[in-house]
Formats: sequence, structure tokens, C-alpha cells
Amino acid sequence: MAANPNQKSAAASQTIDILMEISRLLNTGLDEETMAICLRLCESGVNPEALAEVIRELRRETANIK
Repeated sequence: MAANPNQKSAAASQTIDILMEISRLLNTGLDEETMAICLRLCESGVNPEALAEVIRELRRETANIK
């Protein structure tokens, strides 16, 4: 039996909530929008380790500019 759109939306929201809690526990500093973008990228096939390295590099560059 296929899930209805409301069930899919609730499941997606719960997934983001769980990932945000993990993110907070790990002190990643990612906000909900950024986490959702990262999740979509990973679902599209982006290597999570490469994505994490890009985020770290962007943070280093931002810190250097400041």
C-alpha cells in the first residue's frame, strides 16, 4: 500500500527533525535549510564525505575573509 502525501510529508519532516537533533549534538553549526540542502544533495548522489569537506573549506575561507 502506497503512503499518501500527508504521510510522506510527515515522514520527511520527522527525518529532518532527527537529522537536526544529530547535527546539534555534533555541533555542526548547520541550520535547518542547509541540512535540507545537504540531504537533497546526498539523495541525488553527492558523496557525503566530499560534501562535508566542501563545507569545511567554505567555513575556513569565510573565517579568513573575516
